[in-house]
Amino acid sequence: MDTFNKIKRSSIMSSIRDRNTQPEKKIRSILFLKGYRFKIHDKKLPGKPDIVLPKHKTIINVNGCFWHYHGCSRSNVPKTKTKYWLEKLENNKSRDSQNKRKLRKLGWKVIDVWECTLKRRNIDKTFDKLQRMIAC
Repeated sequence: MDTFNKIKRSSIMSSIRDRNTQPEKKIRSILFLKGYRFKIHDKKLPGKPDIVLPKHKTIINVNGCFWHYHGCSRSNVPKTKTKYWLEKLENNKSRDSQNKRKLRKLGWKVIDVWECTLKRRNIDKTFDKLQRMIAC
């Protein structure tokens, strides 16, 4: 059972943003410090990707583990309205893969970075891997 009433829950859910999230800002900050220049949320591309590196013809999607149903410990399905949430999260995954396919058809390399890999102890390893993938 939900611990908040409908109005409070609605307020909480409406405050969740889909762009300029903390994980996104963290990746953008590191990329900029390392000399990469990029566009953000390019409306001309399918799915309005989080980070676009035109010089490298690379897209970086910074995915929240819950909203993109990653499968890690951060992506638990809520215990209330389970059917609704499973459907919503599966639709998110489906939309993500459709957008990736469209971007690849347009010649873009698509890299997914998951929120759970951006913990302080993993960030250097994650960024090293990201740099290698951009360079390929």
